Amino acid sequence: MPRRSTPRNPLFFRRRFADEFITLAVIWYLRFKLSYRDLSVIAGKLGIIVAPSTILRWVIRYAVEFEQRWHPFERPVDGSWRADETYIKLRGRWIYLYRAVDSRGKTIESYLSRTRDITAAKAFFRKALRRHGQPRTITLDGFEPSHADLRRMGMRNEFNYRGDNPVKIRACQYLNNVVERDHRRVKARVGPMLGFKNFSNARRVLIGIELIQKLVKGQYRLTPRAGWSCADTWKQVLASV
Repeated sequence: MPRRSTPRNPLFFRRRFADEFITLAVIWYLRFKLSYRDLSVIAGKLGIIVAPSTILRWVIRYAVEFEQRWHPFERPVDGSWRADETYIKLRGRWIYLYRAVDSRGKTIESYLSRTRDITAAKAFFRKALRRHGQPRTITLDGFEPSHADLRRMGMRNEFNYRGDNPVKIRACQYLNNVVERDHRRVKARVGPMLGFKNFSNARRVLIGIELIQKLVKGQYRLTPRAGWSCADTWKQVLASV
């Protein structure tokens, strides 16, 4: 594909392919049950010759960058958090994806860990609190390390645990059904991948998948101008710093 004559986003500096095509390839991979080879074949039908390995590099390079560019447009979540862990396969072994949604099913945060323990739970909750502030309630499953972690964080005043209107920590399987159902959105995309080979790449791809699911759920506020296409919206977001 020839180089474009118009100025391009510095995010794609020195890339041989058009900005819009790179963006679309990454979005399609994160959204649909397509392999890198599938996307390469689809591009070929459109007259664009691109190797599957090139698309892989784009996904790894841009998934986190895209999420960061969308972050300023994120809508607030409500104060009732539902947290749980699910399993992701890495080189034939299970690793753990910590996730939280609010009472309406809106994604709050996710965190990938090699272990399921207090250290991982602490890192996950700190990430969520740093990004969204403290909630009214946090509903967990019965896994004790998660409860112990939150109690320790509360005792260290990382959130309001003992003052007026403290954060309520509770365990309720019924209330946590919403996050367990939401796991299926991510698992539905990850399943066809047949497991990851690299932890760092898995983390980046999962951040991208969570971004696309948040877009599907309408978790970002951005008012496009009249007549704008989806490509125009993405162009505006990726041009933001």
